[in-house]
Amino acid sequence: MQPVSVWQWSLWGLLLCLLCSSCLGSPSPSTAPEKRAESQGLRFRLAGFPRKPFEGRVEIERAGEWGTICDDDFTLQAAHVLCRELGFTEATGWTHSAKYGPGTGRIWLDNLSCSGTEKSVTECASRGWGNSDCTHDEDAGVICKDQRLPGFSDFNVIEARVRLKGGSHPGEGRVEVLKAGTWGTVCDRKWDLLAASVVCRELGFGSAREALSGARMGQGMGAIHLSEVRCSGQEPSLWKCPHKNITAEDCSHSQDAGVRCNLPYTGVDTKIRLSGGRSRHEGRVEVQIGGPGPLRWGLICGDDWGTLEAMVACRQLGLGYANHGLQETWYWDSGNVTEVVMSGVRCTGTELSLDQCAHHSTHIACKRTGTHFTAGVICSETASDLLLHSALVQETAYIEDRPLHMLYCAAEENCLARSARSANWPYGHRRLLRFSSQIHNLGRADFRPKAGRHSWVWHECHGHYHSMDIFTHYDILTPNGTKVAEGHKASFCLEDTECQEDVSKRYECANFGEQGITVGCWDLYRHDIDCQWIDITDVKPGNYILQVVINPNFEVAESDFTNNAMKCNCKYDGHRIWVHNCHIGDALSEEANRKFERYPGQTSNQII
Repeated sequence: MQPVSVWQWSLWGLLLCLLCSSCLGSPSPSTAPEKRAESQGLRFRLAGFPRKPFEGRVEIERAGEWGTICDDDFTLQAAHVLCRELGFTEATGWTHSAKYGPGTGRIWLDNLSCSGTEKSVTECASRGWGNSDCTHDEDAGVICKDQRLPGFSDFNVIEARVRLKGGSHPGEGRVEVLKAGTWGTVCDRKWDLLAASVVCRELGFGSAREALSGARMGQGMGAIHLSEVRCSGQEPSLWKCPHKNITAEDCSHSQDAGVRCNLPYTGVDTKIRLSGGRSRHEGRVEVQIGGPGPLRWGLICGDDWGTLEAMVACRQLGLGYANHGLQETWYWDSGNVTEVVMSGVRCTGTELSLDQCAHHSTHIACKRTGTHFTAGVICSETASDLLLHSALVQETAYIEDRPLHMLYCAAEENCLARSARSANWPYGHRRLLRFSSQIHNLGRADFRPKAGRHSWVWHECHGHYHSMDIFTHYDILTPNGTKVAEGHKASFCLEDTECQEDVSKRYECANFGEQGITVGCWDLYRHDIDCQWIDITDVKPGNYILQVVINPNFEVAESDFTNNAMKCNCKYDGHRIWVHNCHIGDALSEEANRKFERYPGQTSNQII
């Protein structure tokens, strides 16, 4: 999660604010809607958790004081105006009832009414600055389109490009900062509570509870941007603190800094509990619902319950990550609770509680009835975190015309396009886009296949066991997102190809060995391995996008799914291919949206 950017006020904006008595004057007592044109001196930011860079609770700084907007009369048109104030082209949605958590300080605007065409929120009608009868439980949020305005000058937008990674709870993790378009970590030298508090405040959490050193939240990868950060605690951004720009020799990722922030109490943990498990970290999920009548506890239908839903349940319970999301819990006694009160649960994985996930409203529909087929979880304080080495994909990509007589095994394992079935075997060839993929585990737990060894499938053709049906998706897309070719990577074998200097290999596929990727190690599929390709025989010359998504079905829990996707630009002239601008992090949402199909009777943000 990362808020939008931090810049100092422009001198001109500050002078206008000082000269304008209405900027510093007391709020108008009038309840009648009014319009003002005084956008100078205002600053905007997105805050709250959990969220993505283009969504969050809207906060405005006026007269040196940060405040929020009440959700009364809030509409998509108001969200459009605010998203443009924040530097985005438009809004795709808005939220109410403090979905991103309650803010603090003033509630600057209430009964905000916009047509959607205003250049500034100050042109919209409202009750007047600071005149509100709301509480922070009614704070409004926006979801902006992830597309920046061309030439947008964001002097009035708070920019933090700070984010937390690897934490098992909201408001904790490894500190990462953005510099020159590249994310990097912070060295823990002289890292203290004052610097940690600056980070927490940037992210909308308040002060820091703990400053962590020694890569307590896992080791990062790539650049280390800052060292010897010395903050007074009052800075608006970590970049405003005195610091040292370091070289690779100055610090290592074993010294990555982290934080634990103080969080506002939301009470979501009181509406969920586990029963029947062998420890407090596992069991059948029970949720509390109310009305009509007294509050009561009930079960969740196990249909379609998976890792993402289990991640939300474990987060709501305060138990970290989900090791497993279980659709059958016959081996756990449900006690006196036998009523199923929630069904159709589908989560994106970032929600704070299950009632924020889409689910059936009043009608409960389960394909399999009975307490044996209700949702359960096994939670853990640690999780793996996979990251594809995107630069290696770019460096190793090439085209090979491979004879059909050398592709019988690949055809047997469905590694060719459908048109290969009608080819004139064994004559002719298939055109393959080949590249290496090196997948690192940066998390705090080993990445292990979900299925046990007893269910691994032996493939005689290639002489190996498959421990996961699909480990990676490879797609060729048109610029507008239409898929024109695809490949897939079953986990031919998950093993530690290489590791960091201080880490020993644990997993090896030979002789029916254990499969997985150890923390601090990586699994390398070389470009010349069978099925490490996309069959592009039927692709016409043109400009395309290469998309790679690791763990696409979320079969194995990770601390961070947002870095599981990679995109590259491709130019194909019919003979050669150029792969460039490979980068991590913006394909997951598209992949998830294709899988997250709402069906009749399912609704978002339905309160249980």
